[in-house]
Amino acid sequence: MQATIEEAKKGRAAGGIPIGSVLVCDGKIIGRGHNQRVQHGSVIHHGEMNCLENAGRQPASVYARCTLYTTLSPCPMCSGAILLYKIPRVIVGENVTFMGDEDHLRRAGVEVTVVQNEECIKLMRDFIADCPELWNEDIGV
Repeated sequence: MQATIEEAKKGRAAGGIPIGSVLVCDGKIIGRGHNQRVQHGSVIHHGEMNCLENAGRQPASVYARCTLYTTLSPCPMCSGAILLYKIPRVIVGENVTFMGDEDHLRRAGVEVTVVQNEECIKLMRDFIADCPELWNEDIGV
């Protein structure tokens, strides 16, 4: 989880949204990323999507052994990518500030664990308080 928090902090330091993600296969980080919608002027570079992009193309056999770690509950778009690549496990830093599509993931057989990490919660609470318009844009409000 610490690597996801480091990614989230990188995103915030660059003027973006503090959401980070890492993809782990066989105990090794094979991809890392953070929300870069602001930095890239992108509609899709959420933390999880950026992480998957940075992991590069992988065979299905690799994704089947992966765990995706993310600081924030995955939105429907990111959950769709998790399902598309059949990533079997997701560790979520927190879902207090935003509840993503966890139930959909679970119904599809993904093991979702939420750890309610205080640092993840604080990063998002502080960001939402400082930048409510940007946060609302990110979640489509």
